[in-house]
Amino acid sequence: MAMAEGNQSLVDRLGHRMAELSSRLENSSIAEYVALYRRPWRLFYFQFMSGIFRGFGIAVGFTAIGALFLYVLGKVAALNLPVIGHFVAEIARIVEMELSIPP
Repeated sequence: MAMAEGNQSLVDRLGHRMAELSSRLENSSIAEYVALYRRPWRLFYFQFMSGIFRGFGIAVGFTAIGALFLYVLGKVAALNLPVIGHFVAEIARIVEMELSIPP
């Protein structure tokens, strides 16, 4: 009798775990992934669009960070700190020299 109760308890726990696993699989949308992989052109389209938007986001982000860096560098240069002022003056000299060379 104890063996039957132990087996029943094990079966109940396994049933509970199977129901939990089934619920997690349904929530993870595995069927949608499988359907997507069965249509390679649709997958290609989604990946392509994802790459375009990712590239656009990188470009916008880099522009914003670069503008912020230049703004801060301008403000620091306006403080006329010796080391940073020399650095900015050197960059300005290099830019002027490159602009004065005819193409």
